[in-house]
Amino acid sequence: MTHNDEPSMRIALISVSDKSGVVELAASLDQLGFTLLSTGGTAKTIEKAGIRVKGVSQHTGFPEIMDGRVKTLHPKIHGGILGRDSDRQVMQDQQISPIELVIVNLYPFESATADPQCSIENAIENIDIGGPAMIRAAAKNNARVTVVTDPEDYESIISELRNNNKISESTRFGLAAKAFAHTAQYDSMIAAYLLKRVGDESKDGLPEVHSPRFFRSQELRYGENPHQAAAFYSIADGSGDGQAAKQLQGKELSYNNIADADAALECARQFTDQPSCIIVKHANPCGGASADTLLDAYDQAYETDPVSSFGGIIALTRCVDGETAGAIVGRQFVEVVVAPAYSEQALAHFATKPNIRVLISNFDCKTDAKQKPRLNYHRVCGGLLIQEHDNKGINPQACRCVTERQASDSEWEDLMFAWKMVRLVKSNAIVYARDRRTIGIGAGQMSRVDSARIAAWKATEAGLSLQDSCMASDAFFPFRDSIDAAAKAGVKSIIQPGGSMRDDEVIAAANEHGMAMVFTGYRHFRH
Repeated sequence: MTHNDEPSMRIALISVSDKSGVVELAASLDQLGFTLLSTGGTAKTIEKAGIRVKGVSQHTGFPEIMDGRVKTLHPKIHGGILGRDSDRQVMQDQQISPIELVIVNLYPFESATADPQCSIENAIENIDIGGPAMIRAAAKNNARVTVVTDPEDYESIISELRNNNKISESTRFGLAAKAFAHTAQYDSMIAAYLLKRVGDESKDGLPEVHSPRFFRSQELRYGENPHQAAAFYSIADGSGDGQAAKQLQGKELSYNNIADADAALECARQFTDQPSCIIVKHANPCGGASADTLLDAYDQAYETDPVSSFGGIIALTRCVDGETAGAIVGRQFVEVVVAPAYSEQALAHFATKPNIRVLISNFDCKTDAKQKPRLNYHRVCGGLLIQEHDNKGINPQACRCVTERQASDSEWEDLMFAWKMVRLVKSNAIVYARDRRTIGIGAGQMSRVDSARIAAWKATEAGLSLQDSCMASDAFFPFRDSIDAAAKAGVKSIIQPGGSMRDDEVIAAANEHGMAMVFTGYRHFRH
């Protein structure tokens, strides 16, 4: 069905790849007296719903060509979008009708290239040309034209038209800004994809030009401190990851809650083969354990440092049962609990403390231990530091026991556990562990020997013995002093990167004390 071309008619151009809500939008615009101008699949969708629509080819008098590659790139389209009051005469001479609304979203380049099987040819075909051109034209002429790129805005646009018969200047301007951000993100996504395909990367695998795309998805009350503004931004990279967890109950998440929960989740991902619990405070693990049951894991993690666990973040790697939830609620104040699932009994326990933030993680702890590669960003004065995320796992076969006494099987198990834990502790980092649980943790000190002393002190304060425990260090020992102190405390085995100029001295110290020492060959600094 078509409308007649009348000088006074109001035209809305609709051309969308994402058809969400487009039929309802078209019906509302038709009821408001708009002529609907559309292309290809969008026109068919609207027409199938029994709504009057006019094809672009009929409007321009020029057919779609090149399998639809060229359809809206025509003076009657772009002249109608870009026309100003001063252009009335030329528009009349060329029979160009003004277009009041431009509703466009773009070819799904992001979802197409997220498929590992996507060919370069298919990626190229999913680069939209006409869509961005129309969006930018409408956004540029926002004094006269309304541009809509997000289906979430359809309802408000229709409401404003119904109430006022027009779109306000402030709304048009806001939508124009949003539209330019949309096309900028779209272009940066295409550029990033193509640069990777042509090998425009440095030898270390990092891009020569990097344009990360994030969108604000949550306002926060404040940042680390009340005087700092803050918001949560989700990454828009085509990975489909979305947020790491969904909130089921509790107060609104704060900046610090999100940062600590992220640290707890990352640590928990390393222990997905067993029921495990990690407790985090101020982005540092203060306790962790793997056990035969989730309750045992929580009990042992908590016992490492009950004082620091107060107000902490608890990450668990199995469905939380009622007994474990009851122990948590009955024992301590906790800011956040995050796990892959919860029993009805567990949720009932947490509901008795409505301020506890209960999150459900979006990965299966039993099967999804491997994290997808990602980059870390750190803003500095004058620029940005970018590095690969430290996600290097431990391979026992690649480690070397460098001492006269070799580590036993049970010691190897403890050493592997301790190494996984120390990876997430701020440098300088020391972890004492025994029987798949932490005994003491020393974090963030300027001196490694001070971290060792603090970890030992923590164990003593918690009433835990270091006898026959193991010690993990995130970087090499520059001197033998830490080895001597560990031996005196009862440590039986050590795992560290190695690589110090004084490795021989450190190994000799371990031999003197009858300790086993394992070198991993790599460090885990975390600042």
